[in-house]
Amino acid sequence: MNGVPNFHHCYTFVLLFFVLVLLFPALSVSTNTLSAKESLTISSHNTIVSPSHIFELGFFKLPSNSGWYIGIWYKVISKRTYVWVANRDSPLSSPMGTLKISDNNLVIFDISNTTTPVSVWSTNLTRGDVKSPVIAELLDNGNLVLRDSNNNNNNNNNPDGILWQSFDFPTDTLLPEMKLGWDRKTGFNRLLRSWRSPDDPSSGDYSFKMETKGFPQIFLWKSDSRRVYRSRPWNGVRFSDAPEMQPFNDLVLNFIVSNEEVTYSFQITKNNIYSIFTLSSKGLLERFTWNETEHNWHQFWHAPKDQCDQYKVCGSYSYCDSNKSPVCQCIKGFEPEPMYPVVWGLGNRSGGCARQTQLSCDGRDGFVQLKNIKLPDSMEASVDRRIGVKECEDRCLKDCTCTAFANRDIHRGGWGCMIWTGELVDIRSYTKTTSQDLYVRVVRQAAADQDDKSKKSAKVIGSSIGVSVLLVLSFIIYGFRKWKQKRPSIAGSQDLPMKEAVLSSMGHISRENKTEDLELPLMEFDAVAIATDNFSDANKLGQGGFGIVYKGRLLEGKEIAVKRLSKTSVQGNDEFMNEVKLIARLQHVNLVRLLGCCVDKDEKMLIYEYLENLSFDSHLFEDFSIFIKIHG
Repeated sequence: MNGVPNFHHCYTFVLLFFVLVLLFPALSVSTNTLSAKESLTISSHNTIVSPSHIFELGFFKLPSNSGWYIGIWYKVISKRTYVWVANRDSPLSSPMGTLKISDNNLVIFDISNTTTPVSVWSTNLTRGDVKSPVIAELLDNGNLVLRDSNNNNNNNNNPDGILWQSFDFPTDTLLPEMKLGWDRKTGFNRLLRSWRSPDDPSSGDYSFKMETKGFPQIFLWKSDSRRVYRSRPWNGVRFSDAPEMQPFNDLVLNFIVSNEEVTYSFQITKNNIYSIFTLSSKGLLERFTWNETEHNWHQFWHAPKDQCDQYKVCGSYSYCDSNKSPVCQCIKGFEPEPMYPVVWGLGNRSGGCARQTQLSCDGRDGFVQLKNIKLPDSMEASVDRRIGVKECEDRCLKDCTCTAFANRDIHRGGWGCMIWTGELVDIRSYTKTTSQDLYVRVVRQAAADQDDKSKKSAKVIGSSIGVSVLLVLSFIIYGFRKWKQKRPSIAGSQDLPMKEAVLSSMGHISRENKTEDLELPLMEFDAVAIATDNFSDANKLGQGGFGIVYKGRLLEGKEIAVKRLSKTSVQGNDEFMNEVKLIARLQHVNLVRLLGCCVDKDEKMLIYEYLENLSFDSHLFEDFSIFIKIHG
């Protein structure tokens, strides 16, 4: 009929529009703000997206969890990663919820009962001086802010007009530009708290928070009652417990200690690089970067990582070294606590150590230098940024309560002064030279003894190296001359029987008496096997690059050391026998005597006299990683 509108097509279009919105929520338009006239609902699937589409905010539900939550996740990456959850401890039990602005607050309502909606979460602002309407906005750094709608200055560098922000209430993830720590003006402490489980974002057992007593550091707590891990004091570049965590080119770490704040944060200086710092439900601190090629997060640092990362695992005045057994070692000048000698003997050294001699406290004490360590708990430490190491040392000596000192900052060779006045706890050693050094105060006599020992040891090492070099050169020259002299007879000895010795003793020579060129007895393989209990692991003395050394006992009772050369050696029988003859001619009171040898098919063995007190090198090359400085 002409002139009559066709309402059928209009109804069809409206119906089709609603079907598309409900069935294909990705087609709905999302903005980065939420005004007082707008809301997000679970049923509509609408979200708020940051301006550059890096982050997204909306309702979500986890596979093994029946609750509904408001959260923020990365929109720009393919793997769904939640970085903040609003109502983590107050989930919606049904898909009947809405997020809206009410009375200048951002509120999540449970609308399952349409007559009386119930608030399950709110920003809880009480400011009554907000005259203009407020809006919620999701920024490109992942920060959700509630601000005055008439104030467009909404970045974090100038937060005027911001009434509330999600960055002040982290969950388990620290994002770039998000701060961890204290706002001293308001007394507000920002901390990380783990999820209960990978599918439960409610508050878990672990928290990571700043401690400002003494020199600031961050503790990992379990159930808010037990410290399980501690970062070390900031050394100017990073926390000194993580020498392997060197900031990459586009990562900047920040640690601020001022009258206004004590905070830690990090920044990414390049676009399209995404990095997060998280606390897992199992109490693991991890730093990840997004790998676009693998479409996954790459972990490049974590803590705790071993036994030595456990807080105070070794007790006072001791340090933990994961490369030693037992891992807990007393600092030089200290000994196991007298009340714990039995448990120390059993390997439990958590009781710590005590001074062998009390400090003289007359300005004549010395210091043991612990190199490349994680500095002690600094709750009993004080800091002076104006003085250097020498002034720090003098100040420590003048203070009877001073127990140790260290550099405050590793920049420019080290500057600033940290002084400890209480017990030294939670120390560990590192092999990396980027760690800091600690100077532990000891009595003068203990320091002098250790210094003399270090000097003597250094002289012994120097002398030993010189003597060893001369001996090696002499052996080479002597062996070369004898090789030239004996070359014809060696060539003629290729048919020499190699298995011609009786089983009972090294004193018996080959039955065919063809060993004149060898100048020492040959021994049968069976005799060596019997002497070493068939090369039992119980008789194994050590292993080197050329083979394994076993302890053995001949039938007559004589103890021997058998060096069983590796079967992978390319050395032939002739070369081996020439070497045996050369060693046999070298006799000295300080050299282990070669008693004989055994050659059987691909087996080559040297038979030495057995020494009870280990090898000479074990007495020469002891641990010189700790040095002493004397003050007269």
